[in-house]
Amino acid sequence: MAHANAQHHTQVGNSPLAELLFGDTRLAWLWLIIRLYAGYEWVMAGLEKLGNPVWTGPKAGTAIAGFAAGALKKTAGNNPDVTGWYASFLQTLVIPNAVAWSWLITFGEIAVGLGLIVGLFTGIAAFFGGLLNANYLLAGTVSTNPVLFILATWLVLAWRVAGHWGLDRWVLPALGVPGKPGPALHHGDSAGDRPSGYAAGAAR
Repeated sequence: MAHANAQHHTQVGNSPLAELLFGDTRLAWLWLIIRLYAGYEWVMAGLEKLGNPVWTGPKAGTAIAGFAAGALKKTAGNNPDVTGWYASFLQTLVIPNAVAWSWLITFGEIAVGLGLIVGLFTGIAAFFGGLLNANYLLAGTVSTNPVLFILATWLVLAWRVAGHWGLDRWVLPALGVPGKPGPALHHGDSAGDRPSGYAAGAAR
């Protein structure tokens, strides 16, 4: 029975367009532009908070507490901007720990921005950037968050090549992929031990 079930398991490959967009280094220049724009926005957002009295200064936590309190006011009405479960998250985890969240958000935004700009662990940086955007949107704040969330999603999908014009060009082949460690983590010498995807992409 197990053998019969295994025969029905197939892998669905990427379409040529998806492979071109998200797996071909010839479009690395496009992802560089997107990275630099999104990274700049995140770095500037974080730097504005760094040293700001109500974010990381003597009154740290004041801004995030006020932000959360404002979001809680958007839970009223038939079509609230903030859902009940997210309001509970703000009440139970964010407001009581406003100081810690204030520092975490500040350095998180800077870290995401720098990761995108230099192209280091681009997919991971974009994921956490998108996570921040999602939280701001859930709190009822629009601003540039929808645009940055979309760009973050694209960068996550293109993680193999988005940082090709950046540090990921050397870091990712050295570390490999989950289940197939690269030379930095694995000492196998045969071609079969090398992670697939990166070498093929670099050859394009």
